Amino acid sequence: MAIFPSSGSAKKDSPAPGNEASLPPTPVRDVTPPTPAVADFATPAPMPPRSAPAPVAKESIIAADLTIEGKIEGSGDVRIAGRFKGDVNVQGSLTIEHGAKLNGGVRANQVLVSGELDGNIDSASLVELRASAVMTGDLKAGSLTVAAGSKIRGHVECGWGEGKGDERPASRSKDAAASERT
Repeated sequence: MAIFPSSGSAKKDSPAPGNEASLPPTPVRDVTPPTPAVADFATPAPMPPRSAPAPVAKESIIAADLTIEGKIEGSGDVRIAGRFKGDVNVQGSLTIEHGAKLNGGVRANQVLVSGELDGNIDSASLVELRASAVMTGDLKAGSLTVAAGSKIRGHVECGWGEGKGDERPASRSKDAAASERT
């Protein structure tokens, strides 16, 4: 296969008729690609096996423009940005956003309140009342954080866990207290 040089025109390089033998032969360039090295064909290193993706916590959201009445139960997390009337019983966390309102009882592992809660919180391990929180109702929690500016009206019990040393002291009747003095 002959390759013509790219410079010049075909008329310039072509011999006159009958003088083909007097011209020196045109050098032929090798245009075949170089043979690749063996390493180029080697199989790529195997990828390490993928581990199963970590389970993602499921969160249900009541949007800001929704008003719902009913009951919520489950094992995931719940975020209320709108209005909800009814009880919430979840094994995850409950978040009441700023501007949201919940009318009902709450049972959850963690309760974070930035909006309004009109109801009782029962048996939460952690309750956090943020600066814009307004709570009306009784609260029982293992730990309570109250931010400056939040409002709460109701009976509060916190720090009384289920451990042996944390049990609440038993109430004594007047008769029992009187009999101990004698």
